[in-house]
Amino acid sequence: MKIRLIFSLLCLSLLSCGDDKMPKPTGQLSLEYPPAKYMKFSNSCGFDFDKNELADVKATSNCGLEIHYPKMKATVYLTYKPVQSNLDKLLTDAQKLTYEHAIKANDIAEQPYINLDNKVYGMFYQVGGNAATNAQFYATDSTKNFVTASMYFYSKPNFDSILPAADYIKNDMRKIIESIKWK
Repeated sequence: MKIRLIFSLLCLSLLSCGDDKMPKPTGQLSLEYPPAKYMKFSNSCGFDFDKNELADVKATSNCGLEIHYPKMKATVYLTYKPVQSNLDKLLTDAQKLTYEHAIKANDIAEQPYINLDNKVYGMFYQVGGNAATNAQFYATDSTKNFVTASMYFYSKPNFDSILPAADYIKNDMRKIIESIKWK
């Protein structure tokens, strides 16, 4: 019986020799984007802003804009509405749109924005987690103009995968709100 055990161990040791299979190390997706270069974007609506040269802008109905990022498969939807004694409703609708994502979001960070020189007042929202949008904002002069913006990707939200692109576009959205000038 000892001979059989020794023979079996010897056979196993000879059979196990050869190329050792090692698991591949985990890789990380490396997405790098060029530094943003901004240019003024004007339209026939009530505002102008700076946009990234990499983005394509398409006008939609009622002064809406779609800011496309083809390489990142994302779009920022920008909506313009005139203020006509309805500022409270516009603010409520903008906040409601953001908090509809609370179901999937890990957190929603609010950052007030005030530019007294250009009379731009608003709120920038960062939505964490696997929500459909990762950033939104609204901006107004509180008397005539109201703008909202939301970022969406063309794929199922997976926060870890889209994080580099989401951060890049989030910076562009900050530039938009910071550069709005009412006409």
